[in-house]
Amino acid sequence: MLLAGFLATAGGDFADAASTTERIVINRFSGIAIEGFDPVAYFVEGRAETGLPQFEALEAGVVWRFRNEGNRASFLAHPEVYGPQFGGYDPTDVARGVAFAGNPRFWVIAGERLYLFGREASREAFAADPESFLKDAEARWPKLEQSLAQ
Repeated sequence: MLLAGFLATAGGDFADAASTTERIVINRFSGIAIEGFDPVAYFVEGRAETGLPQFEALEAGVVWRFRNEGNRASFLAHPEVYGPQFGGYDPTDVARGVAFAGNPRFWVIAGERLYLFGREASREAFAADPESFLKDAEARWPKLEQSLAQ
């Protein structure tokens, strides 16, 4: 099953606000993962939804936000399932050996996993053939991840 998310809101330049030296993409000003979007909502609501401060959780040294307690509990029970793959970095760039922060407004669920993309064109290319990108991304991610800060 393949679901694609679309740009929901206009805003500033996401790449400027996201850290590209962390193992999980966080906002360098707030310290919140994936700009505060609820990673579980992509699966249960089929769209990008902003999490709420009253439903925060600390996982892997990063603050995550959720829409409700149920989403929070699901994530904490299975962060490997609900968290964005490759730490939230764009898998098309990871496939090239580059860490480029994904934008939570550009997303795809493929193979029951969440992927975030830095550009709409990257999302579209990935959605057309996820397997070819994932083969290279999975091979390059361990070395790339080691080069990122703890």
